[in-house]
Amino acid sequence: MKKKADVLHIIEELKIRYPDGICSLDYPKDYELLFSVRLAAQCTDERVNLVTPALFARFPTLESLASADVTEVEEYIHSTGFFRAKARDIVAASRMLLEEYGGRVPDTMEDLLRLPGVGRKTANLILGDIYHKPGVVVADTHCIRISGKLGLTDGTKDPGKVEQQLRAILPPEESNDFCHRLVLHGRAVCMARKPDCQACTLRPWCDFFRKEGA
Repeated sequence: MKKKADVLHIIEELKIRYPDGICSLDYPKDYELLFSVRLAAQCTDERVNLVTPALFARFPTLESLASADVTEVEEYIHSTGFFRAKARDIVAASRMLLEEYGGRVPDTMEDLLRLPGVGRKTANLILGDIYHKPGVVVADTHCIRISGKLGLTDGTKDPGKVEQQLRAILPPEESNDFCHRLVLHGRAVCMARKPDCQACTLRPWCDFFRKEGA
């Protein structure tokens, strides 16, 4: 595992390259982020950002989503894939938010995981971006892949293990933004198919670069 000094160097270098460590999903309301993350499963954030304006214009309140016809919601989100399950989860979660949480997105992992379609990745993102809780790790595909290449984890692809291993080495106040910056780095430089190692300023601390001599 990485030395503490190396971890801090990686954090600071990512801050320099991506000063705005924010989620790439657009959302004016807390529950819209919740549902946007659900739509992003097996879909790009860019596609979700194209779909959600029309969806939330048609259903501008949580109440309207809770009473929506699932088949109509499907029409708005069809291009995101797995649209039937996603539409069903969005309507069911809207009802639960109103009936059990007073229309407010919960602020605990336990309560968030009760919502239809919400797993640990979504829950962590909500806790970090909406409630700014420290120690949050959003283990998405970019985070899993790049943290393994850097040597911040043991290379596991299991999101739960990645979450545990990163939480153990990242300063709690840095972890949420760090994960967002890894996503940005994965799109700009460390692409899955062909990482641009020569353009990567994380090379001095990257296990993959040292081993591959890229």
